[in-house]
Amino acid sequence: MSERTGVLSIVATPIGNLDDMTYRAVEVLKGASVVACEDTRHTRKLLNHFGISVATVSLHEHNEASRTAELVARLEVGESVALVSDAGTPLISDPGFRLVREAAARGIRVTPVPGASAALAALAVSGLPTDAFRFCGFLPRKSGERRRMLESLAEETATLVFYEAPHRVVESLGDIVEVRRDPEVAAARELTKMHEEILRGRASDVLKVLAGREQVKGEFTLVVGAAPAAEVEGDVATAVLALEAGGMARMEAIKQVARERGMPKREVYAAVEARR
Repeated sequence: MSERTGVLSIVATPIGNLDDMTYRAVEVLKGASVVACEDTRHTRKLLNHFGISVATVSLHEHNEASRTAELVARLEVGESVALVSDAGTPLISDPGFRLVREAAARGIRVTPVPGASAALAALAVSGLPTDAFRFCGFLPRKSGERRRMLESLAEETATLVFYEAPHRVVESLGDIVEVRRDPEVAAARELTKMHEEILRGRASDVLKVLAGREQVKGEFTLVVGAAPAAEVEGDVATAVLALEAGGMARMEAIKQVARERGMPKREVYAAVEARR
């Protein structure tokens, strides 16, 4: 890294309440040569609020590849670049990965300016275990893809954190009830804002509350606990063998029984092997 090389700062911004902006974040933005952001109009409002007059350029999913080359070139001649997202911590289900990766690969200093994050804020107030958690970003929009994603996490015991849109949250909770056997959840919306709300309980209970509303508003962060232990009825190995007798391949039969009984595939497989 040459002495002239600039610094790329990854700056977290408020997720709702502007008072959550840190002093350091304001100073870093004031001192930047340029601020890269998802929506320049949205970020300009934030900058104006704090009296920051620095120039902005857009960096979003549609132009990240081309914009990365431009910003890295500016960093290499000594300019400082601050990256922000529309709200919260950049790169957490927001653009910026290519820029950070390329800057780091070229020996450019990349430094975090920590602050708000909807995922961590929701996790902290969820009332669910925080010793191990997994952030999974946005749930897929289509039910089939969403269920497959949830099924792929069936054996995950860590607390899961998802982002979800208000018009899909009821359907998503329905899939969580079925695939993860109605776990404990916390559905957080409008965090740090005037109408902040955190609904806690079984997924089915939270689902009933939201489904009963005329309109669901606000972006959601869903915190999902581990799936409850399965209540196994009947002999697992017998169920698999019955499906095999009907012409189904063994592994497909194991998958189906595991899905029907809410069990990890490895446990069903072990039961079948023990029977042999």
